Amino acid sequence: METQIRRYRIADGKLDDFVAAWVESVVPLRESFGFRIEGAWKIPESNEFVWLVSYEGEETFAEADARYYASTARKQVQPDPATWIEGGHHTAAIGVV
Repeated sequence: METQIRRYRIADGKLDDFVAAWVESVVPLRESFGFRIEGAWKIPESNEFVWLVSYEGEETFAEADARYYASTARKQVQPDPATWIEGGHHTAAIGVV
């Protein structure tokens, strides 16, 4: 199983909108593609959103992620929370406990 830590800087004034759209559309869609959301946090002081996403399956995380983003279902997400992301990064994490 691979887990990624994803940290995003969200546009000023849009953190709550981002979280609402992410919870309503991204979470169930990710889960339908075999991903597991391990946790998520909003950090209002810095307009950041941090989440942990895992995948364990026949394909690699990168392959499953590409399939998710290429899907018609992902392209139809409205509102698309990605429009409020101003920057961010993904880091692979290895569990120790």
